[in-house]
Amino acid sequence: MSSQLHITNGDVFTNKLSTLKLEGDIITWREMLCEGKTETNVGSESFWKTRFEFLNKNYKISKSWFIDKTLKEYRTLCNHKQEDRIVLWFDFDLFDQINMLAVISWLKTHRPYAEISLVSSEGKEDSLDILGLGELSGEQIRKLYTNRTLLTQDDIEYADYVWQLYCSDNPIRLENLKDFDSFQFSHLSGAIEAHLMRFPTIRNGLNEVENNILRLARNAKPKTKLELLNTVLRNQGRYGFGDTQYERVLTKLKPLFTNFNPVKLSKKGMEILEGKTSYYSCIQENDAYLGGALKYNFLYNSETNRILKL
Repeated sequence: MSSQLHITNGDVFTNKLSTLKLEGDIITWREMLCEGKTETNVGSESFWKTRFEFLNKNYKISKSWFIDKTLKEYRTLCNHKQEDRIVLWFDFDLFDQINMLAVISWLKTHRPYAEISLVSSEGKEDSLDILGLGELSGEQIRKLYTNRTLLTQDDIEYADYVWQLYCSDNPIRLENLKDFDSFQFSHLSGAIEAHLMRFPTIRNGLNEVENNILRLARNAKPKTKLELLNTVLRNQGRYGFGDTQYERVLTKLKPLFTNFNPVKLSKKGMEILEGKTSYYSCIQENDAYLGGALKYNFLYNSETNRILKL
């Protein structure tokens, strides 16, 4: 007799999904692997140690919180050994796509017998009208579930391969991936492109996420820091970050603002945004990782969309 397990992208969607009474238990994947150092061996002791150190240092996540929210749920996943059908619910953005890769890599190792299917939002990820899973109605979610994508063994191997590259120390290997279209991950190509744009640009030493904040601060003229944050959240494109992530970025960019009430860029902030000078030496961190790569060991060329190693 077959049984089913759902793995979701977060608590908000888990709560929504649980009201639909679909067959199977629900596990929530509580991580943000798009930020900080990652290791290929998902679920291992060293993997969780690396993740806790990053979250503790950068987001003040306590050990008790990490154990209660992340590790307990992961152990619940480990204890679900009987299900032979696993449904993954992950969105189109970078945040979800990187988590999805890690989960598939884990499933490839620990649940090789399972039939794995994927549910994602429909539409182009750079389109303004694409909705996240949490924004859909119950009827829309049921429809996506009915039409979910059954992953082949080749798809699973490919997702695992992209995860290995994401965790490697050289993002140029990710840049050279050309065969996204051969596999059933319609949003992965856009997510990897967005990931590569998180390396500092040659133009001014800031990456796309940081430059976008400065652009919106200048163009939208928000009256408060909260209004700036909300504007960024609405206009972040393919990243899918939350307010706490943007708060952290804003803290690093604070010297480029004269005021947050109303929001106003400093003279230096305007010069950096216009590419007249670089902020690279001021913002550079020796231990900042994107996946397995040191963020400031590479530069992104916005004109050629290529990564350069320093």
